[in-house]
Amino acid sequence: MTERAAPLRRNHPSPAERVRRRLSAMVGAALAREMPSGYHRFGRVLILQRPATLAPYDDLLGEAWRKELGVETVLVKSGPVEGELRTPRLRCIAGDRTETEVVEHGVRWRFAAARIMFAIGNRAERRRLGALVAPGERVADLFAGIGYFTIPVALPGRASSVWAVEKNPVSVRYLRENIALNGVEDRVTVVPGDNRTVELPRGSFDRVVLGYLPSAVPWVPRAVELLSPHGGWVHVHLVGDVRVPVSNAAALVEARAASVGARALEPFAVRVVKPYGPGRNHLVVDARLRPS
Repeated sequence: MTERAAPLRRNHPSPAERVRRRLSAMVGAALAREMPSGYHRFGRVLILQRPATLAPYDDLLGEAWRKELGVETVLVKSGPVEGELRTPRLRCIAGDRTETEVVEHGVRWRFAAARIMFAIGNRAERRRLGALVAPGERVADLFAGIGYFTIPVALPGRASSVWAVEKNPVSVRYLRENIALNGVEDRVTVVPGDNRTVELPRGSFDRVVLGYLPSAVPWVPRAVELLSPHGGWVHVHLVGDVRVPVSNAAALVEARAASVGARALEPFAVRVVKPYGPGRNHLVVDARLRPS
């Protein structure tokens, strides 16, 4: 029996390396090497973070990335996320159509990438929360956005009703679109406005989602008043220092719940959702509480 040699594998350069080669011919190898390898692709739209030294070459960068990845529009981050509505600061360097669509675990998300944040790193948490919801539950999502958690929990076989509260008018528009795209209109009630002041049925929900960063802990009392008298789950998102035990996050939530007379029905669970900048993690606390 004759052994056949395994075929040699060719090293295919990454998209970033191909972009660097294009730039190198125009601006020199030293400057081209400053192009980071990371990027986020959302359908036809690409979002980059590049050093300020490459800003004069944005036109070249935009066209290079468009050709290498076949995207329609390229955006670069121009600053940190702004304000309570967490508006991204992005600048278009190629193309002009920023509305796009992403499919994730069977859910379709449509949004304007230049105006709305979509965290790829929250993918597993979106799926996990949807799987936690039992058929027939009533759920309140107080930071619904474009339906990040609302739609996964409203899919057939899960919550019977979801009240989705959202303050940002742009997000509300896409929230309604995404609800229709995914065929869950009969289960979701959209409530535009500030979740601290809108009218919601108190004492009616089995689960409340608080998906806000850097910390949703201040909204725990609002969640407690919405829970069924028999108790229910509150999912509290916050940012924690990696040097601090995650149990501190649970203690923060428990103290805030206790301040309005709620008690824990079982030990809280804390999960790391994703890294959140240097030395910090995005956490979620799963708290099963009973109102006073």
